Amino acid sequence: MFPRRQFVGLFAVAALGFVPSAAATDSILLHGHIYTGNPKAPWAQALAVSGTRIEAIGSDHEIARLQQAKTTVIDLHGRTIIPGISDAHTHMWFGAIELRGINLSTPEGRITPDNPEVLVERIKAFGAAHPNEKILFGRADFSTTQPATPSHELLDRAIPDRPLIVHNTSEHALWLNAKALALAGISDRPVADPSEEKYIIRDASGHPSGVLLESAMAIVERAIFPLFTSDEKLAILSEGAHYLNRYGITSINNATGDLAEIELYAALRDRGQLTVRTRTSFGAVAVNHHLTPDFLAGLEKARSQYHDDWVSANLVKFFADGGTGMFPPLTYEPSEYKTLVMELDKRGFQIMTHVLRADTAHMVLDAYEAVEKQNGNRDRRLRLEHADALNGEDLPRLAKLQVVASMQPTFCCSESAPGFDLPDKTPTDRWQSLLQSGTTLAFGSDWPCTWPPDPFVSIQEAVTRQVWRDPVTSAFLGGYVDGAGQGGAVATQQSYATEERITVAQAVDAFTRGSAYARFSEDRVGTLEPGKEADLAILSQDIFSVSHNEIAKTKVVATMVGGKFVFNELK
Repeated sequence: MFPRRQFVGLFAVAALGFVPSAAATDSILLHGHIYTGNPKAPWAQALAVSGTRIEAIGSDHEIARLQQAKTTVIDLHGRTIIPGISDAHTHMWFGAIELRGINLSTPEGRITPDNPEVLVERIKAFGAAHPNEKILFGRADFSTTQPATPSHELLDRAIPDRPLIVHNTSEHALWLNAKALALAGISDRPVADPSEEKYIIRDASGHPSGVLLESAMAIVERAIFPLFTSDEKLAILSEGAHYLNRYGITSINNATGDLAEIELYAALRDRGQLTVRTRTSFGAVAVNHHLTPDFLAGLEKARSQYHDDWVSANLVKFFADGGTGMFPPLTYEPSEYKTLVMELDKRGFQIMTHVLRADTAHMVLDAYEAVEKQNGNRDRRLRLEHADALNGEDLPRLAKLQVVASMQPTFCCSESAPGFDLPDKTPTDRWQSLLQSGTTLAFGSDWPCTWPPDPFVSIQEAVTRQVWRDPVTSAFLGGYVDGAGQGGAVATQQSYATEERITVAQAVDAFTRGSAYARFSEDRVGTLEPGKEADLAILSQDIFSVSHNEIAKTKVVATMVGGKFVFNELK
């Protein structure tokens, strides 16, 4: 469900298919199969682009009439177009730096510490091939539960002379070699902040093992971020944006970030090098917020300076629980969390909250309900991130409170999918039930937790709910549910809670219209309508007609953002 909003002026004539424009028609796309996402007119054959916006959309005959001398004409040859993917939940900086690293967890397979010789060999070869990198990064699956966590000695065998930082695929843990521990200042002495120290895994003698969980990861981030020059950071993020464009992604909502990161997106925008629209939250993984003067000043500066189509803020991310161990750790007392949310909402900030446990979701919804009662009605679009596990009585509360369910279909499905409260057999990932209750779904990848951030794997999973299995990670203590298309997991012939399947159109809407709504930009992107930004993806096949089990094979042929192709393999 998308709450009704009134549009006037430009959009009053959108239903007619044309918006009057004095500008020239820059390009027209003909002979296509266009899913507009507009419920009143979901299908079209062609569209025209003027400047950054869609000038008109309709039949081939109607659009061909707009051709002028300098208009570029593109024959789609029947290809399917959908609105640009608006990924509702990413971690752009993490994903971008991991693109430059060694990825030991891909759809083709995983290499874990349980296979130490191969792991060392692969990392050593990567280091030799990148002699000029001052810090090496990696991505891998490893246990985050003692005593099964790995140690820095294994990484030291591969890279003894430079810092090596390996991100857990959950992004809730890091595995460091000795050089990286030293760089971060982590020694046998406890670190100054007790909330960080408690998540540093140490051996019986107090020596750091090399694995940092949850809020302890912030120690490393503080150490490495200043070591890159501004130009290096911009190059890293630019590469990340172009990588996302290959999957039809035209806008993102960053689920971690700060003012310094937002300023990098603004610098790319000002250089004309930003190819995804960004909305970035203030928040770090499992780090509790404190309303210090510096924190509030950063929020206010971001809100006042960055609020255009390319770079926007005004968003705070909470982690109400973590993502490691047998049970994700709770990070806030209910009263503390409610007080913080109440004050930030009073100041007009949008709130998004990470929850994995059903009891955590209940706590968050209680706080959201209190906010609605105490701070009064307004268009706040409170968000619940992941929302996989919900108690039966809590599911209808999302619609009642107009809370957006920001979800990642690739995290589903496993034969052991019910959440962390084992006696509770309530299904997880209840997409159909949420839609029927009137909740807005906003789909995302959680990239780099999902790799690659392929929306078509997600769409296939949303319509099939196929069970995936990986014997390697299922043997981990505190291992995660096997995800669709992730790190060596293999699809089975089984399906999970099939009553919660949704249609292809509903899944596409969640990746476009729903995600645009979640980021307050549905009046500009999310559907293909006259007057809206020309953000779209041209596909290799018709995802609406192929077998559901073939959707994940879809490739993006071209991606347009603001009327310009940012990725183009059209023949």
